[in-house]
Amino acid sequence: MSDHGPRLETERLILRQWRKDDFERYAEMFAAPETHHIGGPLVLGDAWRRFLQMPGAWAVQGFAMFAVEEKATGLWMGQAGPWQPAGWPGTEVGYALHPDAWGKGYATEACAAAMDWAFDTLGWTEIIHSIDVANIASQNVAKRLGAKNRGRGVFQPPHDKFQIDLWGQTREEWRARRGAAA
Repeated sequence: MSDHGPRLETERLILRQWRKDDFERYAEMFAAPETHHIGGPLVLGDAWRRFLQMPGAWAVQGFAMFAVEEKATGLWMGQAGPWQPAGWPGTEVGYALHPDAWGKGYATEACAAAMDWAFDTLGWTEIIHSIDVANIASQNVAKRLGAKNRGRGVFQPPHDKFQIDLWGQTREEWRARRGAAA
């Protein structure tokens, strides 16, 4: 996919459309054992098929997670943004970052921009984050974004084996929090 389509910028990141050359770092990310929280680790062929989901969702739905690029280096750092496949438990802003990006606050920064975009452009009235119950790092990102744990959620088979909690907030809660921070 080319750079045609929405492009968001934060202080340190560019959220953009997907490019074929993002795949190498995407495959590295999904090779990491820590990706078990999001269905990994994946062998190369499975990583390629998963990679194609995002450009495909952009083409079919008009939205998906953005490719996240670090401004300072131009490196692909992960994905963040709106995500709602068939049977999903809600309108989600999801995220997954390459190990190089962990611990830098990039997930919170990227998700905040993506949440603004989803509320303002897609007209969503609430946003969830589907988080593995054992994924403390992602729970902390959700908390920093102002989300509250709404309890257990369920994915459609075959992903129903994952134990997830749904973290979320309404557009009004998000805007009140963003306004207070400004």
